[in-house]
Amino acid sequence: MQLIPREVTRSVVRLGQAAQNALEVARFGGLETGEEHTPYEVVTSHRMYRLRRYGNVEPDGPRRSPVLLVPPMMLSAEIYDVSPSSSAVGALAAAGLDPWVIDFGAPEREEGGLERTLTDHVLALSGAIDEVVERTGGPVHLSGYSQGGMFCYQAAAYRRADGIASLITYGSPVDTHGVLPLGLDDDLAVEVIDFLADKVLPNLTVPAWMSRAGFRMLDPLATARNQLQFVLQLHDRESLLPREGQRRFLMDEGWVAWPGPAIAELVKQFLVSNRMLSGGFVIDDQPVTLADIDCPILCFVGTSDDIAPPEVVRAVAQAAPSASVHEATIDAGHFGLVVGAQAATTTWPTVVGWTHWLDEDGAVPAGITPLSPDDPPSRRPKSDLARAVNLATNITTGVGRTIGTGAKIGLRGVRSLAMEGVGSLARLNRIEEVRPTSQVSMGRIFAEQAALAPDDTAFLFEGRGHTYAAANERIDNVVRGLIRIGVRRGSHVGVLMDTRPSALGIVAALNRLGAVAVLLRPDGPLEREIELGRVGRIIADPEHGEQATRLKGVVKVHVLGGGGGPRDLGSAVDDMEAIDPGSVELPGWYEPNPGRAHDLAFVLFTGSGERTRVNRITNGRWALSAFGTAASASLSRSDTVLSLTPIHHPSALLTGIGAALASRARLAMTRGFDPDTFWEEVRRYGATAVTYTWTMAADMLDAPTGGRDKHHPVRLFIGSGMP
Repeated sequence: MQLIPREVTRSVVRLGQAAQNALEVARFGGLETGEEHTPYEVVTSHRMYRLRRYGNVEPDGPRRSPVLLVPPMMLSAEIYDVSPSSSAVGALAAAGLDPWVIDFGAPEREEGGLERTLTDHVLALSGAIDEVVERTGGPVHLSGYSQGGMFCYQAAAYRRADGIASLITYGSPVDTHGVLPLGLDDDLAVEVIDFLADKVLPNLTVPAWMSRAGFRMLDPLATARNQLQFVLQLHDRESLLPREGQRRFLMDEGWVAWPGPAIAELVKQFLVSNRMLSGGFVIDDQPVTLADIDCPILCFVGTSDDIAPPEVVRAVAQAAPSASVHEATIDAGHFGLVVGAQAATTTWPTVVGWTHWLDEDGAVPAGITPLSPDDPPSRRPKSDLARAVNLATNITTGVGRTIGTGAKIGLRGVRSLAMEGVGSLARLNRIEEVRPTSQVSMGRIFAEQAALAPDDTAFLFEGRGHTYAAANERIDNVVRGLIRIGVRRGSHVGVLMDTRPSALGIVAALNRLGAVAVLLRPDGPLEREIELGRVGRIIADPEHGEQATRLKGVVKVHVLGGGGGPRDLGSAVDDMEAIDPGSVELPGWYEPNPGRAHDLAFVLFTGSGERTRVNRITNGRWALSAFGTAASASLSRSDTVLSLTPIHHPSALLTGIGAALASRARLAMTRGFDPDTFWEEVRRYGATAVTYTWTMAADMLDAPTGGRDKHHPVRLFIGSGMP
C-alpha cells in the first residue's frame, strides 16, 4: 500500500525541478545549455565595426559565394548565430557559402558609440562591402534583417549596387508610412513623430532594456503567452533547452542601445518623409534613391509580421524599378523570419538556392516568385492591439455621429482635416499678417528656418545636399563680401548666372543686405536689361564673367562661385571667392534682413528686344507668393520641390524657391530641363512637387515612357501653360 499517491509524488518532483530551474534562471539569466557559438575570425576592426568571417575557407580552395549579413541597430550581431539549431551563419557555411557579419558592437560600450548617426552606419557598411569584395575577389550578396535590411538598401543605392551580387532582406520595410503606430492617421502620426525627431530623439539614447520592452509591447499578448508557457514548462528542462538560446536572446542578451542621432535621422528621413519609397534620402550630403539599384533583390515576407507587414516590404518593387525583384513568403512573424524552425527549414535553404541560382545559373529555387511593382497590394494585417484601437476609434466616431446628427464628417475626418490644415493655416495667417511696413524677406525667412532646423537639408543640386546651417553661413559670408566690394542697402546689383548654389546664395545675400537683385537672363537682351534695371555692377558666375565685362554701362564685374583656389579670371574681373569673410568687419550701419514688405527686392524681365518688360518684385509680393503657394499646395518639410526653371525666371523665384522656403520643404535645382533625364532626377531627389513653365509640360508628356515614370513620388505640378 502506497502512503503517498503516485500523482502527489510526481507533482512534488515536478515542483522541485521547476524550483531548481527557476533558481538557475534567476541566478544566471537562463538555463545552461552547453551550446557554443559558431567560431569566427575578426578579419578587420574599425571605429564603427568589426568584420567577422565564419567557416573554414581554404586560401587556395575554390571561391565560395560571400554573404555579408547586417544586423539592425537595436540587436547584436548574434542575431545570426543565436544557437546551433538556429544559426544563419552555421546553415550558410554548411551549405558551402562564405558567411560574413558586420558587427557594430554595443554602442553603449563603444567609444563615441552613442553619437553615431544613420549615415555613419551606411558608410561603414559600404566600407565593409569593399573589404569583402577585395578579400574574396568578387561581388558579395548583401543580406540584412529588419532595419539591417534597410541599411542594405541604403548602402546599395549609395554605391549604385557596385560590388553587390544581390540584395537579400528579411522583413525590411520600404514604404515606412505603412508602419506608423497603431493605425493612426498618417498626418497625425507624422506630426507627432516629426516633433519627437526634432525635439527629443537627437539628445536621447534608447538603452537596451527600453528597446527590449518596446519590442515586447508591439505584441503584448504573444509576449505574455510565451512567458506563461515558459513558466508552466519549468519542470521539463529537456523541452526548454532547444529554445533556451532564442529565449535568452529575446529576453535580454540580444539587445543593444540605440544612439539618439541615428534614431533621429532614421525617423526624419524615413518615417516622416518616407524617402525609402520616394527617393532623395541624403547619405554623406549625397541624395540617394533606391531607383539606382540594378542588382537582383530577394525580399522575405512574413505573413504574420506586424512590424513590417507584407505590403510595406513588397514596396521595394516600386522603389527600385531598375532591379529584378523577387519575394519569398514565409508563414512566420517578424522574428521568425531569421530565428526559429521556419528560418532553419525555409529561410536559409532559400537563400542558398537563391545564391546558387544567380552564381551558377541554375534553376529558380522553389518558393521564390517575381514581384512586380504593378501587383495589387495586399491588405495590411493588424495586431490585436491595433484592432482594439481601431475598434475604439470607430465606436467613438459612431457615437459622435449619433449625438451630433447635424455633423457632416466624423471624428476621424475632423482629425485628418485638422492635421492637414495646420501647416496651411499657419501660412495663411502669415500672409494675413503682412503689412506694407512688416519686416519680411527671403533673407529673413531663410534665417528663421536655419534657426529652427539647422541640420535639415535646404536644397539639393547636382547630387549634393546642403543644410540650412551651411547655406545660411554661406549667405552671411557672401554678405561680408558684398560689403567689402561696396554694395549698400538699396543698391541695384545685376546677377548674371546659370542655376547653381552660388546663384541662390547671392540672391539671398543681396536680400539680406537690403540691396536689390536684378536677375539678368544670360540669353536675353542684356544691355537693355541693364538699362531698365539701373545696374551699375554685375556679379556673375565664372562662365559669364567675361561676357559681363563686354556689356555697356557696367562699371564693375565680380565673379562668385566655383572657388576653392587661385584662378585667373582676367584683370577686368574681381574674384569674390578670394575675399576672406573673417577679415571683413561689419560696419555699424549693417542690419541683417532690414527689408520691409513695401521695399523693392528683385527685378525680373520678360519679353525680348524692345518689348522687354520689367517685373519689379517687392518683399511683400514675394512673401505672398511664397506662403500662398506653400499653403495651396499643402507643402511640408516632408516634401521636395524640384524647380525646373532657371533662377531668373519668376516661376523659380516666386514659386519654387519661395514655396520651399516658406514650408521648409527641400528645394532641388537643376541646370536645365531635359525630358530624357527628368524622371531620373525626380527619383534621385525624391521630388513630390515640380515647378514648370510653358512648354516643359508638353515636352514631359511627349517623352517616351519608361520604368522610372511609374509609381513616382510626384503628387503635384505647379506652373502655367501647356501649348
